[in-house]
Amino acid sequence: MAVNVFVLGLDDRNEETLLRLPDTDDVVFHPLLTIEELQVRDVIPVAELVETAMHQLKAFEGTIDAIVGYWDFPVSCMLPILCERFGLPSTSLESRLKCEHKYWSRIEQDKVLGDTVAFELVDPFDDDALAKLRLDFPFWLKPVKAFSSELAYRVDDRDAFTGALASIRDGIDRIGDPFAWVLDQVDLPPEIAAAGAKSCLAEEVIRGHQVTVEGYSLNGEVHVYGIVDTLYYPGSLSFQRYEYPSRLPEPVLARMADASVKVIRQVGVDRSTFNIEFFWDEDTDRIRLLEINTRHSQSHALLFESVDGMANHAFMVALALGRPPPVLRGQGRARYAAKWFLRRFEDGVVTRCPDAAQVEALQREVPGTTIDLLVGEGTRLAEMHDQDAYSYKLAHIFVEADDRDELSTKYRACVDGLDFGFAA
Repeated sequence: MAVNVFVLGLDDRNEETLLRLPDTDDVVFHPLLTIEELQVRDVIPVAELVETAMHQLKAFEGTIDAIVGYWDFPVSCMLPILCERFGLPSTSLESRLKCEHKYWSRIEQDKVLGDTVAFELVDPFDDDALAKLRLDFPFWLKPVKAFSSELAYRVDDRDAFTGALASIRDGIDRIGDPFAWVLDQVDLPPEIAAAGAKSCLAEEVIRGHQVTVEGYSLNGEVHVYGIVDTLYYPGSLSFQRYEYPSRLPEPVLARMADASVKVIRQVGVDRSTFNIEFFWDEDTDRIRLLEINTRHSQSHALLFESVDGMANHAFMVALALGRPPPVLRGQGRARYAAKWFLRRFEDGVVTRCPDAAQVEALQREVPGTTIDLLVGEGTRLAEMHDQDAYSYKLAHIFVEADDRDELSTKYRACVDGLDFGFAA
């Protein structure tokens, strides 16, 4: 008998990945809301989206066996709300908010981790905010809720603080207003209620090698199944690529895994996948936690599939259906895999963009690659949502190879073959 799994924001690439998962022949994946409904707008109407999703689910004539999703806000917060309403297993909304509200998350981390990041709450609408800060420059300034590094700024001096604050004031409503509605769904501790959804966090700048620890929690047992490196464009604060498996020393990775177990237990995430970003400073051997993401990481799906033989989506689906989570054993097609971010570092309008046939031809010419274009002719880069504060994404390029040098060689071949054109 078929089981029905509803996927919030199901897109073509992830549907293809889900359909390749092992042991899912009896699973039918159904779309629940579109990506356009969920993300592309000035303010995300999360309350309306929850009700729309409820109507779609109630109109379905078969069984509703699971609801899953791999996007950030609002999907990450809609999932526990919808699962609770339909009596489906999921981690609690409160446990997710303890991770997603950056200030609340830092408070919880401090309770179980020894060497945490210095941080302070900032009111972005306070003209005297800088005078009240104890942190010295440089520091990061970011809303307590954001994603894709949107509205996150490194602040090196007074002028940078003033500019960052102005940008945050202009853009914070897009996520802040709907996040406030989500916060209203739970009983908040007084200090979190006072901070609200439209405050900011100033955080100490941490340096070193950045990685993401991926895992899941089930019945109070926390398991780590993979660790992915994050590398930046040289001299930039923009991601260049994710690379799997991590190249860091095993003892360092083991310490990160241990810290992940502690913090996930502390926030109470259960029956859910997670990923946690860390930095390791090789000179001091310090490990610092950057942030906890309770959403499932779709960005790493093809990396796990290439190296381990199945996408990490397998954990998300298994947990949602109450099935035993899989075990990854490095049985994929390649030893290494990377997701590259092709970026442009200045604004412009796309005047020329490869078509689908050209992309398919390039993928055949460079085996072991998958290219997802993120722009089209006529796109104004500065008007795209979900970008960091320093650059604009043009394409995601997934590469698999049997050595790390080959990852770079294949990526450069793809970039050379993608004929973009821009005008001011």
